[in-house]
Amino acid sequence: MPTHQYLHRVVDLTDPNKCRIHNMTVDAARERVASGDSESVRAIDGHFAIVARRDRTIRMARSLGIPMRYFLAKQADGPMLIVAHRIDAIYDHLKSEGLADQFHPSYTRMAPAHYITELELIGCPDPAPAYQRFFTPERAALPPNEGDIGRRYIAALKEEIAKHLRSIPADAPVGVCFSGGVDSGAVLLTTYHVLLETGSNPGRLKAFTLSVDGGGEDVAQARAFLERVGLGYLLEVIDVSSSDLDPAEAIAIVEDYKPLDIQAATMMLALGRGIQQRYPTWKHLIDGDGGDENLKDYAIEENPELTIRSVLNNPLLYHEGWGVGSFKHSETYSGGLSRSYARTYATLDALGLSGFSPFTLPRLVEIAEGIPFIEMTDWRHDRLYALKGRIVALGVKAITGLDMPDFPKRRFQHGAASAETFGSRFADSEMVYRRRLLARYDG
Repeated sequence: MPTHQYLHRVVDLTDPNKCRIHNMTVDAARERVASGDSESVRAIDGHFAIVARRDRTIRMARSLGIPMRYFLAKQADGPMLIVAHRIDAIYDHLKSEGLADQFHPSYTRMAPAHYITELELIGCPDPAPAYQRFFTPERAALPPNEGDIGRRYIAALKEEIAKHLRSIPADAPVGVCFSGGVDSGAVLLTTYHVLLETGSNPGRLKAFTLSVDGGGEDVAQARAFLERVGLGYLLEVIDVSSSDLDPAEAIAIVEDYKPLDIQAATMMLALGRGIQQRYPTWKHLIDGDGGDENLKDYAIEENPELTIRSVLNNPLLYHEGWGVGSFKHSETYSGGLSRSYARTYATLDALGLSGFSPFTLPRLVEIAEGIPFIEMTDWRHDRLYALKGRIVALGVKAITGLDMPDFPKRRFQHGAASAETFGSRFADSEMVYRRRLLARYDG
């Protein structure tokens, strides 16, 4: 008797135009992903989310900067793999195929950043995906010299920003989402330096700072920052009403329920819309997302699951969570910034804006992972939290010649509004947000 030959379909809904690859075409990058060779994939320079097929073997790979999800549907003739940037795109395609009854958002999977995810479409039962790292930065590889580390880090930031600016129209205006903090400050000053160095008009550049109901501490901080470096004319305050803050909309766009990410996404939506209302044709924004993850600048005391030993001992903890294959790794959402970068990507994409976060690129992450944090902090929280500002300020000075202010850390969502306004708009718990997300697919 002849063996039944399963058919297998791959529906690739990802948008190759979202990729920002500098050293090859998307098709060439796809061939590298198809090969399954990790060193070949690591050589892809830029942000990407790529699915490649060789017969029944499917391989997916992505950087931090572009989410990618997939879902395996069952049909009589064999499996169908759907790959997309968003959960709702997968759901809409299943509805078009008459397969919506197979769907639940928890059945979708997010391809984790920095891995080749491999699937074999061989029918029922389907094997679990296999994972192969393509990015494994060496830890503690740099000497414990703050000035040298800062110079390397900001030199890499400068190079990535320069490549990005070369990839967009030479006269396109560029906005930096600016709070006056360390990360947005480094991005703004380095972008300004690159524009000057390349003979481009610095008038293309604006520092956009969000203020809700005229409140928030970021406006004063941003103004003080720019006045200290003699660039006050770059500041543009985007004033919005608290009634414009809609966490439910952010949940639908980000397709997640973590409160900190929903708060940040809500504010990013308000900032993006405010920019568009003032400048309807504005397209390009740069931000400092990923800077906190790189320099491990989160208050460990706020997360009962973490200790300073877990933060400093686990490679890429803030980028990837506890890691693929660990008990607490979410197959639906991945972990760390691999998961939460949707707060930036999805919100700007929903508005038709083009965002760019240079700190999420491998060169910056690699240098950051090379910092000997344990040696330089001796396991002390205060030393860890102070380290970032010094390293970045020293690097900015070495590369741009500018003395960058170092203000205390404040989250974007907390700096844009008063505490009273913030509390009135973000009073819901994670469980409420989770229910709101699932309710989108009820019935």
